[in-house]
Amino acid sequence: MKDTACIILAAGRGTRMKSSLPKVLHKISGKTMIEYMLELIKPFSFKPIVAVTGYKGSNVTRLCKGAKTVSQKSLLGSADAVMSARSALSKFRGDVVVLYGDTPLIAETTLDELIKSHKKTNAFCTFLTARMKDPTGYGRVLRDDADNIVRIVEEKEASLYDKAYDEVNVGAYCFKSRYLFDALREVRNDNKKGEYYLTDIIAIFRKHDFKIESVSTASEDEAFGINSREELAKAEKILRDRTIKKFLDQGITIVDPANTYIDASCRIGQDTVIKPYTIIEKGVVIGSDCVVGPFARLRQGTVLTDKVEIGNFVELTRCNVGFGAKIKHHTYIGDAVIGKDVNIGAGTITANYDGKTKNKTIIKDGAFIGSGTIFVAPVVVGRKAITGAGSVLTKNTSVPDKAVVVGIPARPIQKIHQKRLR
Repeated sequence: MKDTACIILAAGRGTRMKSSLPKVLHKISGKTMIEYMLELIKPFSFKPIVAVTGYKGSNVTRLCKGAKTVSQKSLLGSADAVMSARSALSKFRGDVVVLYGDTPLIAETTLDELIKSHKKTNAFCTFLTARMKDPTGYGRVLRDDADNIVRIVEEKEASLYDKAYDEVNVGAYCFKSRYLFDALREVRNDNKKGEYYLTDIIAIFRKHDFKIESVSTASEDEAFGINSREELAKAEKILRDRTIKKFLDQGITIVDPANTYIDASCRIGQDTVIKPYTIIEKGVVIGSDCVVGPFARLRQGTVLTDKVEIGNFVELTRCNVGFGAKIKHHTYIGDAVIGKDVNIGAGTITANYDGKTKNKTIIKDGAFIGSGTIFVAPVVVGRKAITGAGSVLTKNTSVPDKAVVVGIPARPIQKIHQKRLR
């Protein structure tokens, strides 16, 4: 976005997390909070992007690709953190978006509305607010009788009268950069925490008669800031519900949304049915008219084409499963290519790891795998071949097309019969 920079505040330790990790490195649905914030701003092409780090800052810096990082030397509050970014913006004269690293639920559309409103109204500051049924813990937005913004008061500093207000500060701002840094010099730490609050800048702007605007989000969820493990779990649920809704809207049946986990990065075709207690992890691709679950786990690197059936207590990782294949019961398949119309019996296992290398199993079109078959990879099973129940296919076995193999180690039935005749 032209003439717009971004500052992400990511310095906090998060003492209520009871953790040695910096707060923004705690994960929600498999990604850290700082990664969510970086993904949020990516479509806007802000330049420069500055991440303010502090506690164990080097750990945060490693994830901040494409951003300048500056260190807040002492954790003296959000205003001090923003001031720490000034050196990285010394020659910048445009607008600055300021975001908190612990608010990963803000939607891209909402941030876009905030920035557009700021530029349209030519305000000195525009910030995001929300109406909360229970605003406990959030800074309250105070207005005068004419609905003009007067100040933001933090929860710890709020009077009983202030706490009666339900409009809260979300923690997303857009400033005219020059006025931002000038006003930060006026922020004082005469509060109960002895910190420099960025929210105090609103009252300072008001004193100077600078134009202040706000944009309100209709979703309470976007205002959700994360400061504890309990709040981390609530954010996880919010994100999971958003993901589930997205897939439902795309024509996927999810039988029990409350007991299904699907990573937001997955792709699923129409008319697929996901049954309860199923976990579908990052990057999994599922075609149309598939059935998955219950109690199935599809791990990263798995691709199912159309009309595949994956049943209860089946785990797949780094697998490509062909059209119409069926893997119905109590099975682990790893590092495999499975052809179309393959049927894999209950209890089948690929021993894909030999301690050094992940080895591949290839099962070609139309093969029938008997219950309890073990593949000691690498193994190749030909087209329309059959393995008997309980067979063990040892390393480097190659089963010809239409052959039937049984036993430990598995051998073609014809050879076994000939041996007995001798």
